[in-house]
Amino acid sequence: MNIKLYVALAAAVLALSACQKTDTAQTEAAEAANAASQAADAASTAATESAEAAAAATDAAAAQAGAAVEQAADSTAAAASNAAAGAAAATADAAQATADAAEKVADKADKAAEEVKK
Repeated sequence: MNIKLYVALAAAVLALSACQKTDTAQTEAAEAANAASQAADAASTAATESAEAAAAATDAAAAQAGAAVEQAADSTAAAASNAAAGAAAATADAAQATADAAEKVADKADKAAEEVKK
């Protein structure tokens, strides 16, 4: 982008130096200088817009990355919750099985005690 600006300015300088001091030449030189100025303004505007577009793209990428991290955290929390629920269910099942086994042992002990009384 800077090279184009220098080329435009060099062309304007060459146009000015090549012109004779006539009214037509002075008018053409002024037009060339004006065109060089407009080219410089356009280059500056393009550079500014490019920087703004890059900043907007960076902001969008950061927002997407943040959303992805948030989604991953939510998924991890849900998986941990499901794992905890599964562990609680397994513990409850084990406790029920232990209670059932204890009841059977108690029943056998009662039967044995009744037989001893007879």
